[in-house]
Amino acid sequence: MTFPLGGVVFKLASTLSDGDIEPFYVYTSVQTVDITRNVKFLERGIAASEIHYIHRALRAVSALRKRLQPDVLGEVIATYSASTNQQVVSDCLKSILESVGQHTGASAASAKVCEPEVAMYFGLLAQLLLLDGNEYERGAQLSNVLVAMVSSTQRRTLDPVASRVFFYYSRFFEVVDRLSDARSSLMNALQTATLTSMKETKAMLLTLLLRNYMHYKLYDQAERLAAKTSFPADAPNNLLARYLYYMGRIEAIQLNYSQAQLHLLEATRKAPLNATTAGFQQTVHKVCVIVDLLMGNIPERSLFRIPILRKPLQPYFELTQAVRVGDLSQFQEVVHRYQDKFLQDQVLVLVQRLRHNVIKAGIRSISVAYSRISLRDICLKLHLDSEEDAEYIVAKAIRDGVIDATIDHEKGFVKSAEIHNVYATSDPQHAFDKRITFCLNLYNESVKSMRYPGGDHRKELAYADEAIKREREFAQELENEDFDDDVDGDAMDEDL
Repeated sequence: MTFPLGGVVFKLASTLSDGDIEPFYVYTSVQTVDITRNVKFLERGIAASEIHYIHRALRAVSALRKRLQPDVLGEVIATYSASTNQQVVSDCLKSILESVGQHTGASAASAKVCEPEVAMYFGLLAQLLLLDGNEYERGAQLSNVLVAMVSSTQRRTLDPVASRVFFYYSRFFEVVDRLSDARSSLMNALQTATLTSMKETKAMLLTLLLRNYMHYKLYDQAERLAAKTSFPADAPNNLLARYLYYMGRIEAIQLNYSQAQLHLLEATRKAPLNATTAGFQQTVHKVCVIVDLLMGNIPERSLFRIPILRKPLQPYFELTQAVRVGDLSQFQEVVHRYQDKFLQDQVLVLVQRLRHNVIKAGIRSISVAYSRISLRDICLKLHLDSEEDAEYIVAKAIRDGVIDATIDHEKGFVKSAEIHNVYATSDPQHAFDKRITFCLNLYNESVKSMRYPGGDHRKELAYADEAIKREREFAQELENEDFDDDVDGDAMDEDL
């Protein structure tokens, strides 16, 4: 016995194995109805030129992906055809049917006309089927057909579907290790999307091109692309967060740590901190921790206590401890132990740059603890190779302002300057003046924002009152004219 419930079918069985009799429920999905419902949303969005209907159909793709079958998709596609002037759409439908292993077609009398957005939606579902079925070569071939269709069809309602098609297009080529072959197509599509104002597709293509360049370590080209293009301001948050992450990685490699830190922090704020975005948050925070250490900052310990970040950031927590205490031997031991992990996360180059920060932190702690210390003792404490290296490193730290000391080259020791009482200087006065100025400016801006508008709005109100009065007078005149007409008509009837 079967009965429908909420778009699915539940089958009631009365027998179990081993002869036990007990009722249970078997879940069977009705995918044809789901796909057809989403297609109706697409058609409604196309007819009304409303993007939110198309987004509503695309939001159901993730749930539909888990229970999608090739024969069901082929059955739905078979009820559609393309009109004679849409040969590209017709060829696309044939390619989709061939990719999912279906060769059926609808009769010319019963076939419905298929819009390009609907055909692209079917192609997106076929891409998911091939990706989940590990049929990457067939997926790459189908993606080429879909990309060609996007380039030949320039419609605003195609923007949301096209952006997702391009994502899986790049994904297929990345899995088969031919990501460089997709670069020219992505560049051409970016130019077309910019000219046709397809903002979501443009945002997706920018992130895909940055990932493409980073995959082959072409950081200079990625930086030039970001400098010559502008990311759409109203792009979805997921694309913006991904774009900011890639920009942070590029800026970090290019030694621009301050901009990298801003981009990475904004990327973490754009993506919510939950189980759904756990992978992205872990990836971003790994780079963000290293960038903070390269800038001379120490990340907060509370960051490493967040449940979804605690285990993935354990190597970075030990790395932070080594940098904080300035222990070079501990730092080298941590890097050696987690070298494969850092290499897998593609941050080993940035981690190796931290060696100078560890040495600076060690020199700073030594300068605070000792008023006078020999270069040989510094070499032993920091585990340096020779006293010449220690002398060079201390001299550079003095020049960079890390410590306030002098080097006696003849006797071979470092003498730290006396620590002055900071409250005897004018530094506290400047600090308080800066804070007071900030508070006063904030207060003034708040007062300005709470002020009532001027008297200009009263003119508009007076004009509105006059307009309402004129409308009432006009309506009253119309009523009087109708009354006069009725009176004349009655008089004529009496005369007759």
